[in-house]
Amino acid sequence: MELAFIILVITILCVIAVVRELKAQNMFGVAFAAISALVFGFFSIATLYWELIRPLFES
Repeated sequence: MELAFIILVITILCVIAVVRELKAQNMFGVAFAAISALVFGFFSIATLYWELIRPLFES
């Protein structure tokens, strides 16, 4: 579960990078940071779901 929180922090940093690169008008940086945010965000949410939410509904 610690891995999910670490990946979530990386996702937040990627979102901050998207905003910073948009201000600098660096479209390659925006694209790379946005793709990274999507990938890390997906794995973060999926890991949190698998470890925290799914066991609550198993009987």
